[in-house]
Amino acid sequence: MRLLTVAQIAKSFGAQQVLQDVSLTVDSGEVVHIAGGNGSGKSTLLKIVAGIIPATSGTFQLGENTHIGALIENPGFLEGESLKTNLTFLAAINHHSDPAVMAGLAQRFGLDWHSRQSMKKYSIGMREKAGIIQAVMEDQNLILLDEPTRGLDEAALTQLVNLVAELRTAGKAVIIASHDRYTPITYTANYQLEGGRLTRQSDGVPSIPS
Repeated sequence: MRLLTVAQIAKSFGAQQVLQDVSLTVDSGEVVHIAGGNGSGKSTLLKIVAGIIPATSGTFQLGENTHIGALIENPGFLEGESLKTNLTFLAAINHHSDPAVMAGLAQRFGLDWHSRQSMKKYSIGMREKAGIIQAVMEDQNLILLDEPTRGLDEAALTQLVNLVAELRTAGKAVIIASHDRYTPITYTANYQLEGGRLTRQSDGVPSIPS
């Protein structure tokens, strides 16, 4: 099932052109990697797909039943509130709150669901874990992860690799943008974003049919 179609997207900020003629399709069961250096436009592309910013030109279309979950750049939270309060608040926006799912994900990534510690006291790695959780906790089927390994310890990295594999098996799709390919994750397609242009590098393993 086609979840996303990006066609000839371009994005400029004033005189600076960040993206040029970017096209991409993503189907159920795909795990797509987009590599690129700082300022290459990775975060900008994900923000356009997530509907956070508009493209200058070109189009993108989501599948009829596509539900996006996203971790893009530094995740923002209610800094004076706990993890539980933050995730419950976010889930309530879409009226899709399952405390058991959220608590299970927190435990999986080594976060204390019942802790009253405020988010402002969280380390970079802890915030990254919370960002990953909010991107998948509502059964989203197109997950956008921008530099998701930032600050993660070895145990959390293992959980991320396992989570991505589980999402793929469930017929969901994941787009991971990072400086380098994180090899323990099995990708179905690899792209390079350079000079504002997206180029397919190689095919990985076949996607899982929906």
